[in-house]
Amino acid sequence: MTLQDRTAIPMIPLSGQRNNAGMASSDGNRTNVNMEGGTSGGNMGDSSMPIGNNDLTINDDISSPDLMCFGHYEDFHTIDWQRDVARDRMRHRLLEKNRGRSLLDWLKSNHDAGSGWLCVFLVGLFAGTVAGTIDIGVRWMTDLKFGVCPEAFWFNREQCCWSSNETFYDHDNCSNWFTWPELFGFYGDKAGPYIISYFFYIIWSLLFATLTASLVMMFAPYACASGIPEIKTILSGFIIRGYLGKWTLLIKSIGMIMAVSSGLSLGKEGPLVHVACCIGNVLSYLFPKYGRNEAKKREILSASAAVGVSVAFGAPIGGVLFSLEEVSYYFPLKTLWRSFFAALVAAFVVRSINPFGNEHSVLFYVEYSKPWIFIELVPFILLGVIGGLIGMAFIRANIWWCGFRKSSRLGQYPRLEVAVVTLITALLAYPNPYTRMDTSNLIYMLFSQCGAANNDALCDYQRNFTNVNSAIETAAAGPGVLKAIWLLALALIFKLTITVFTFGIKVPCGLFIPSLATGAIVGRIVGIAMEQLAYHYPEWPVFAGECSTGDNCITPGLYAMVGAAAVLGGVTRMTVSLVVIMFELTGGVRYIVPLMAAVMASKWVGDAFGRMGIYDAHITLNGYPFLDPREEFTHTTLAQDVMQPRKNGSLYVLTQDSLTLADVEQLLTETRHNGFPVVVSHQSQYLVGLVARRDMAMAISQAKKTVEGISRESIVLFTPSVPSPWLGPPPLRLHRILDLAPPTITDQTPMETVVDMFRKLGLRQTLVTHNGRLLGIITRKDVLRHIKVMSNEDPDSVLFN
Repeated sequence: MTLQDRTAIPMIPLSGQRNNAGMASSDGNRTNVNMEGGTSGGNMGDSSMPIGNNDLTINDDISSPDLMCFGHYEDFHTIDWQRDVARDRMRHRLLEKNRGRSLLDWLKSNHDAGSGWLCVFLVGLFAGTVAGTIDIGVRWMTDLKFGVCPEAFWFNREQCCWSSNETFYDHDNCSNWFTWPELFGFYGDKAGPYIISYFFYIIWSLLFATLTASLVMMFAPYACASGIPEIKTILSGFIIRGYLGKWTLLIKSIGMIMAVSSGLSLGKEGPLVHVACCIGNVLSYLFPKYGRNEAKKREILSASAAVGVSVAFGAPIGGVLFSLEEVSYYFPLKTLWRSFFAALVAAFVVRSINPFGNEHSVLFYVEYSKPWIFIELVPFILLGVIGGLIGMAFIRANIWWCGFRKSSRLGQYPRLEVAVVTLITALLAYPNPYTRMDTSNLIYMLFSQCGAANNDALCDYQRNFTNVNSAIETAAAGPGVLKAIWLLALALIFKLTITVFTFGIKVPCGLFIPSLATGAIVGRIVGIAMEQLAYHYPEWPVFAGECSTGDNCITPGLYAMVGAAAVLGGVTRMTVSLVVIMFELTGGVRYIVPLMAAVMASKWVGDAFGRMGIYDAHITLNGYPFLDPREEFTHTTLAQDVMQPRKNGSLYVLTQDSLTLADVEQLLTETRHNGFPVVVSHQSQYLVGLVARRDMAMAISQAKKTVEGISRESIVLFTPSVPSPWLGPPPLRLHRILDLAPPTITDQTPMETVVDMFRKLGLRQTLVTHNGRLLGIITRKDVLRHIKVMSNEDPDSVLFN
């Protein structure tokens, strides 16, 4: 019912205000059009006489389960939350009324009551299965870049090695696994095998990435990028047809496997939220309660977003909090319970599939033997500050690059951009072992504590282990640690830079894993520095108590975990959900305080340079009509400053009893408005109600097919009774589709109140009156444009149809 592009349409008065009072009826019997577009016969002179099963108001006898279920919204329009909720309440009242009539009605009522739980159960079941399959596919295709298992090519490296006779898994020594040089008869660490490995790494990366981009461009253009900005916009009530469709689900699932396996600096966690929402959208159509009602469907989509994070990280509670804090617009208590249940089901399915190959269902399970000490809060907060600065810099750089892509010719060659970014990534990533390896494995390695079984350069300390269970003593860093720090510093610069150009290309790409990796590198370097400080200066008062025993009192892996949370918090500006995700992700419950301190410091520093996280920034860049409920509107403007039309302007309206069908059809032809106010007359302008364009068009179309005598000269009535006596063609009664209680404000209402109404009630529009007379209308688009103007931004950047 939003009135769009009014300035582009000439505001002309509607013709034909007619007086029906003197018209007589020859027989008194007429056929009416009702809310569903059906017909009913009866005496139009008696307004109290029953007029058929479907010609109903809210207080009338309810007899149709599809009451008020007119069609769908158009693409790139906003839904009417209040209207959809009213429709669902009507449908529920009908089912409750008929509950005791028969066994079938009783079963229908109980099925309706449990359909929400059944739907989210299926979402969790299917999303967990898809996520487990994606994890397995990613591990196999990632290893395929380095070699193959000739005995069973569908095995990844670990499975191939376990299938041999070795008693334990050694990543670097496996007789069944052949690297690509070994497959061609080249062995050793000479230049020839290195070049062959380098070549196959680049070829497989280019193949995976370009194939993904081609699939996305050919079959599902919406399957690219993260999807979380669009999910937030859809959950706020915006319609994007096809974004949560079956093709998007299929291509994004397949493309995610290949994109992550290509070695690009991206993750699958954000796209898994999109995939889970696609599953929720598809399954909602099995339940008309949700499939036919956009407002109710968003309850399922909110639960699906929680499922996406649950299956991505093995963090069901964090997933629920993520949906509540970051993406959901409308989150009632029952949606919280269902989200929790769906996340539980999804986590159970992932645990059953066991894609990580261990006894834990989380991605980076770690166990630290030492508690943190009080002085470590200082470096933890410092990591939060660094994370906020990195997040701010990344957001600005990525938004600038994405804006450049949209406004330049680069955006016309998405496949070429993907190929170039992949080529540069592969060329620069392979020489560094920390950028060559899978990013998830890198994060796990950085989170891990050095022990007797670790042989990585990061654990090259000058210490001797008597047995694997002995305490880890403090020791000086060896040359391997110093070399690893330099390689990690180069990896940090590379990953931070290449992710700026990767996030937003036409492949499924998430931001969680690259952000965690960047922060983990920073944290590990700071942790090693603190560890060596405690080793060389144990007599300092801050270390004297805990570090004087000779045991290692500083855990660099903990710093990596805190740094990962800090950078991810700086990029996304998440707080509560991020802390919960991190301790679920790692099993480090005892380290909640360091995580909280770092995340809060990261958010404060990031907000000091700009309050928008990466997802909100992309929403603004794409011009989506998203009203952020967390932002405050502090300006002192009034409704009369924003409403359309402005002074001396005209507004298309309908009168309640003086327009012919020809007048109404002319109005529908000449305008594209989604709704029309109905007034008593053009002279009085007293407001009667609001009628939706789609409802009116469907009712007229149905009336022409089923009602005898309807002609272009028939009077369109929005009143419950017909003046008697009546002469002329039968009238077209549309009062049953008239909203008699549309949201209404006065012209002196502060815009701060109006903005709150649009945010909290999910309005599409509100009518503006003065002493009961209609003055104008304010739509969501008008509110968004006004906010842009008040913020000195371009008001035409808001995307609407």
